[in-house]
This record gives sequence, C-alpha cells and structure tokens, in this order.
Amino acid sequence: MTSTGHVQNETGQPYVGLRAFRRRDEGLFFGRERESREIATLWQADRLTVLYGASGVGKTSLLHAGVLPLLDPDRVDVLPVGRVAPDPALLVTTTPVRSVYTLSLLSSWSAAPPAELAGLTVRDFLDRHPARVDRYDDPIPTLIAIDQAEEMFTGAPYGEADLEEFVAQLADALQAHAGLRLLLSMRQEYLASIVPFERVLGQGSRSWFHLLPFRREAALEATRRPLEGTERRFGENAAEMLVDDLQTVTIYSDQGEKTVLRVSGVEPVQLQVVCAALWESLPPDVHEITVDHVRLHATVDRFLAGFCRRMLREVAEELNVPEGSIRAWLRRTFITEHGTRGTAYEGLDQTAGMPNAVVRALEDRHMLKAEYRAGARWYELQHDRLIAAIRHTDPETFLQAARTALSRAQWTHARELTEDAVRAAEFDDLGVRAEAEAIFGDVAVGTGDPETAWRRYDAAAEMFAVLQRADGVGRVLAAKGRLSLSLGDYPTAVSALTAAAARIPGDMSAQTALAQALWHVGQPRSALIVLNGALAVAGDALLDALALRGAILADLDQPEAALRDLDLVRQHQRPATLAARALALALAGRFDAAEQEAADAIANAGSNGPVLLRAARIRVILGNAVAGADLAAQAIRATDPALPEHLREQARRLLPQE
Repeated sequence: MTSTGHVQNETGQPYVGLRAFRRRDEGLFFGRERESREIATLWQADRLTVLYGASGVGKTSLLHAGVLPLLDPDRVDVLPVGRVAPDPALLVTTTPVRSVYTLSLLSSWSAAPPAELAGLTVRDFLDRHPARVDRYDDPIPTLIAIDQAEEMFTGAPYGEADLEEFVAQLADALQAHAGLRLLLSMRQEYLASIVPFERVLGQGSRSWFHLLPFRREAALEATRRPLEGTERRFGENAAEMLVDDLQTVTIYSDQGEKTVLRVSGVEPVQLQVVCAALWESLPPDVHEITVDHVRLHATVDRFLAGFCRRMLREVAEELNVPEGSIRAWLRRTFITEHGTRGTAYEGLDQTAGMPNAVVRALEDRHMLKAEYRAGARWYELQHDRLIAAIRHTDPETFLQAARTALSRAQWTHARELTEDAVRAAEFDDLGVRAEAEAIFGDVAVGTGDPETAWRRYDAAAEMFAVLQRADGVGRVLAAKGRLSLSLGDYPTAVSALTAAAARIPGDMSAQTALAQALWHVGQPRSALIVLNGALAVAGDALLDALALRGAILADLDQPEAALRDLDLVRQHQRPATLAARALALALAGRFDAAEQEAADAIANAGSNGPVLLRAARIRVILGNAVAGADLAAQAIRATDPALPEHLREQARRLLPQE
C-alpha cells in the first residue's frame, strides 16, 4: 500500500495502540501492502470472499486502512463496512423485525430510523440503492463487507432462525444483483460455521484468505514508517531490537526453570501496544530513538503486563467480578505448571468455573482466543507473551532476589532478575526503575565496568531525588563513594560518602567507607570520630567498622585501644587486619605473637601498602632496621592499595638517611 503522506492520529502520536486502524489512519498503516492488494483483488472478483485470522491479527485494521484506500470509487461502489451484532437500541420499534442481523447490517449502511429499516430485506435495501455506472455506462460492482462476521454464529439471544433468515436474504441479494460482492471478515475458529453457507453465498465464485501475523520485515516496516511524518526516527538497530523482543518469549515453570522461545511472527496488536507506549514514554527532546531508548523504555513484557492490568480492570468493572479472581482463574486455567499455555472448553454457562460472559469479554480484548475442536469451543491465551504478564510477580520479589544474587557475586543472575523486576512493574513506577538502576550499577562494579556503573548510579540518584527518597539517594551516593574508593579517587570518595552519611546516618557500611576514605586522605583522627560515633549507636557487632578503627588506632600508636577492637575481629583474617593487630602487639611489647601474625599478614599482602608498612614498623620495633627499611621501600612502591600520603611520610622515615 502506498500513502501520499503520514499523519499522526488524534492523540498526536503515530501509533494507534490497542484500537483498530480506521479509514483515516491509512497514512500510518504499514506492513500489509501485499495482503491489502490481494484482498482488494479477490473482493472485486469473487461473489464471496472470506478473510479470516486469529483475534488480534489485524483483520479490521487491514480492511479499513489497507483495503478500502485501494478501491477506486470510479470503478466500484463500496458500502460502509457493516456489523451484524444487534444494538438493543435498534430493536425499540413497533415495526416487525424480520431478522435482527439484517436490521443491524442495514443500520451500518444507512442513517435512517430503525422503523424505516426494520421491514426491509437486504435485497430490498439494495434495490433502492442508486445504481452506479462507469464512464461507459456499464454497471459497476457493489462491494459489501461484514466485519467480525463471527457475530452471526454466537447464538443467544437470537439463534438459528434469525441466522437462516439473514443468510437467505444475503443469498437472494447476491442472486438478484449480478455485480454484488460480499466479504466476510471473521475469526478463524468460526470457519466451520460458515462452511454450510459457503455454496449458497458464493454461488460458484468464492475465495478464502488467511491473514497471518507479521513476518519480521513487515513488522520492521510497521515500526519504522509511521515515524516518517514526525520529527523522530529509529536509529541503528533500535527498531530491530524492539521487533526481536516481540519475537522472543521467556517462560518460567513453577520450579523457576527458564525457557526462551523464538516465534516466527509478530502480533500486530502487540506491536502497536508497545510502539505506542514507547512513543509516550520518550522525553520530548528525543529525535533519534536509539538502542538505549528501546532497552530502557520498550520493555515488551512490562507493556503487556500493563495491557493485561487494564483489560482485567475493564472486564472486572463491566461484569462486577473481582479483578483478582479473574487473574487467578486465568493463571490456574491457562498456564500449566511447566509455564506453557493450557486450554479449557466452554460449557453451557461457564468455562472452568468462570461465567462465559467474562470469558467472551476477555476474548474481545485479545487476551483469549478460541477454536472449535470436536464440536466444542476451546479457549487458550492469545499469545505466549501473556503468560508472564498474567503471572506478574511483584517487582519487589525480583529486586530482593537480585540483591541476594549480588551478595553472592552472581552478576548475570542479578542483572536478569532486575530486568524481570522492571518488566513486572508499572511503566511509570519510578521507584522500581530507580532501584533497578542502582542494582545495574552494582552489577557493573562487580563485572569491572566502572564507567557504566557511574552512569547507572547517576540515573538512580536522579530518580530517587525526583521521588524525594533521601534514603535512596544516600544509598546511591554511598555506592559511588565505594566505587571511587576502589578506584583510588579518595577526595571524590570523601565527598560522596559524606553526603551519603548525612542522608543515611544509620548505614554502618557508608560510615565505615567514609572513615576509610578519610584515612586515605590523611585524616585518621576524623576517621576515628566517624567510627566512634557509628559504633556508639550500632554496638560492637559490626566487624568491618571495628577492624578499621582498630587499624587506625594501631597506626596512631594506641595499642591497647587497637587490640580491644582487633581482638573482637580475629576471625576476619584479612591481611590488613592481621598486620594492624601484629603492630599493636609489637607496640604493646608482645613480640613473639607480633612476629607470627606479621609473617601471616606478609604472606598474603601482595602489593598492599598499609600491610607492608605495618610489617616494616614491626621489624624496626623488633630491632631489624634493615629488614624494616626494605619493607618500607616496598610499601612506598605498593599500588593495591597505595599508601595514603600521611603513611607514605611515615614510611620514608624508616628508610636509611643519606
């Protein structure tokens, strides 16, 4: 299909979302050029054309925005697309109604009052319809279409008599008007219902067209081309990432086993839902939609989860059934223990315990689809993608699991769980997104990517600030401070950790990290003040803080105070703690114990400057100035970590004087 230009719809955006395309949306309708041409050709050529496909595959959109614009009004006479679902308001008439289906169809074609249409047949109406001719005075074909034609076969409250009368009227009209062409658009599960009437309606000239989901290239076209009339466009690989996500389905069993499926088609309704949500979520100043935008904003499962919530809410309010009951029924009935789609057949009044009115409402909203098997109507979920949306675990459950994975250094698992949390959250849940960005930052630190970590932390801090979450900002600042500490950027660490400690005064890890940063910039007494204050509140159970305070006290030649702390953390056999305790023992005159612990610390010291300096001081205290000078020189050259400047000066004093 070729359009003369692209225009945004009445909402101001180029995607229609959940609703079907209308005739005026032809400038936004892409990816169905071949199907539109074929159906237009079949409709004009055959007495009966049946267009069928699954719910949500885009039959109504194709008919209105794809096929109708291709029909030349000088060569064919096209009546408005009709429906046969009766509107109760039409039946308020004193004139006898021969068929409610006929009255509904004629009301689609004419604005006349129901009383004027009630006694007419389809042929009567067409007989009165002005005949049109082409430029050669030859009659031109009249095209009529019934959308959602499965409504003829839904039964109650009208039944077989009305249906047979209506079909007879259609056949009579087709027989009387040689140029009349009928198109029926319907869900594929109702195909068996039309077969008994195929011959009488088609009269030897009939065709069938099966509408399938988008193939990849068509999906890309339907994603990219609506933007041609806007100031935005997709950058390199961005549209491809979005479509790939729509073609990728992740399923979890009840035991947590994960299966990733790649499907061949893309459901048009899902593509529209996701693209519309992406458009709405982008900041106003974005003109090129990048891979990062898609990754951040176009989370398909999250959008589908939002779609499910809206649909369940609508059905619950419309039919006065608790939303939680409907969700639980969907989960219990249509999701197996293996995390795959299950099925259920429709009973006389209920389907697996749920009133059929609810089931039909969910089908109308593209959450369920039906097909006939062995004389019964069977339901299943519209798509595998809806499994995760219906199960919808609380995002905090995923975040908590991600934090546990972080504590175990399971970086990939932590990232995947965090991505699941984002998918499970409402799109506008800034709190979940902020927590996720913070965890992504921690993952980047764990995988050795400080640049990404810094960017993620900045994004998290910004979101927490918008939410006025001082605790969140404090946690992120503490993480940035620890990252700076690990990179040897001690002034930045002091700044970030001071700000963090002000926001989360009860967080011992932040206080300990601040003390460590202060020690590194040559402020050991300030570090002690921080640690004393924190430990006075938290008690002696926080080993990292005790170990750090003990080490600082040893460096400041306060062995008794140092040993009080370091004796409490003897089970923490870190080289820095061992070396600090050894120095305190040496300063206290317990030389044998000091020498043994110093040897243990040096054996695992590597290039740790503070450990090597403490060992050097022990050697000098024990009377071996030469060995002490050698270790002091190693401490000055050490890099993991390097000596703070105030300890570097202490090390220089142990070197031989020239």
